[in-house]
Amino acid sequence: MIRMSFTVRPEQGEPSDFDLGDIVCEGESGTVGSAGHVPDQGMMIYLSVPLLLDSLRPLFTGERKAVSFVGTDTSFRLDFRRDRKGVVTVSAPGTTLGKCTLEELGAEVLRSTQELAERDLSHLPAGAGARSDLHSSVERFRASLV
Repeated sequence: MIRMSFTVRPEQGEPSDFDLGDIVCEGESGTVGSAGHVPDQGMMIYLSVPLLLDSLRPLFTGERKAVSFVGTDTSFRLDFRRDRKGVVTVSAPGTTLGKCTLEELGAEVLRSTQELAERDLSHLPAGAGARSDLHSSVERFRASLV
């Protein structure tokens, strides 16, 4: 099983599309996160989450068996590899985190994205591009799960 969380870092001033945040990915074999590294691996979280969704779509549509995600303005990376049975191995450079089914991965990424949206997206200005980018990426991702 894989668990993910997306958070916005506190005390950055007026909320904007470019706010820094962190991703934590945890599996039965390990945990990685973007916080606490030197150099810093925090990312523009409102831009990175749609990028993660868009990066994962080819895995779900069958176009690719392996995809990598690197957040916006960071070196934080996650790798996803699907086998013939639909089991996905999630890893970070040098660390295997765990395995899950495509369905479990899809549900977890959507859950984490929804939590971020409910908790933090409303703080952005009404016309913020990150709002529409996130909503569009969620819709495209959901369509790939069908």
